[in-house]
Amino acid sequence: MRRLPANHSYRKFLEVELHRSVAGKNGEDRVEKKFKEFYLDEEYHLLRNISLRIKDWRVQFDFILLTESCAVIVESKNISGKIHFKEETGEFFRYNKDDMKDVFDDPVIQLKKEIHFLTIWLNLRKINLPVNGLIVFTSKQCEFISKPKNVYVCKTYQLNDYLHKILQLHPPKAEIPKLIKIKKTIETNQLPYERVPLCEYYHLNIEDLEYGVYCQECKCHSMHRNKRSWLCDQCGLRNRNAHKMAIQEFFSLVGTTMTNRQFRSFCKIESQPVATRLLIECEMDATGNSKGRKYFLKN
Repeated sequence: MRRLPANHSYRKFLEVELHRSVAGKNGEDRVEKKFKEFYLDEEYHLLRNISLRIKDWRVQFDFILLTESCAVIVESKNISGKIHFKEETGEFFRYNKDDMKDVFDDPVIQLKKEIHFLTIWLNLRKINLPVNGLIVFTSKQCEFISKPKNVYVCKTYQLNDYLHKILQLHPPKAEIPKLIKIKKTIETNQLPYERVPLCEYYHLNIEDLEYGVYCQECKCHSMHRNKRSWLCDQCGLRNRNAHKMAIQEFFSLVGTTMTNRQFRSFCKIESQPVATRLLIECEMDATGNSKGRKYFLKN
């Protein structure tokens, strides 16, 4: 957001995207905090942000609760307003505070897909553990007008009660599964996060970005290289490591690799040797030699 001009045509759209992203993350944090009140006499494990794959089929899970009787997928939704599940048509929508109707993908379909996927994934590894699921709405400003009949849907404060209801449906097995082994199997097969540069993701022109090194005091890209530090032209603030944030921004926004020339352009550095030294100090991985050398973040 801070590298786009104030009048950029994508700005309002990206403000909404940023708000949704932050709200979703905060909603997941509330769910995880509520899990601290969850307790079983038996062994159990909570996994967050799990990404698994069956061939080319990839699925991301907000939470997976592993217990001795079953696995419970917990899908977090940060949607406010009056919530409607219309089972006869498979539609899911809400009326917001302005009484405007917004239609979304049905989270029931998503949860059923995740249950189906995890069941197959476990069976492929000869893990005999039933899978169930729960949709949790994390916004305090949501009201259920209608709910689906055959899927568990609740608010954050109801989470633990619903989890115990689900667990009661699955009586203990004669042969207790080794949960720590299942947990390690899932974690071992966890897919690494694949960073997609945001300009590519949102089809933004890289030339629209404001180049330069950001000053935390002035909130603008007004720093230049002065001796062995960065100096702000506006307020005089010095920061030896200001370029490190710019490097992080480059990989978040522009590309997965960076050349010396791209680094100099993005940070407005004139000296090639200075740029080389700064890149080496950042201890990134690199391929190629001389002018063809490319730097990238370590896994």
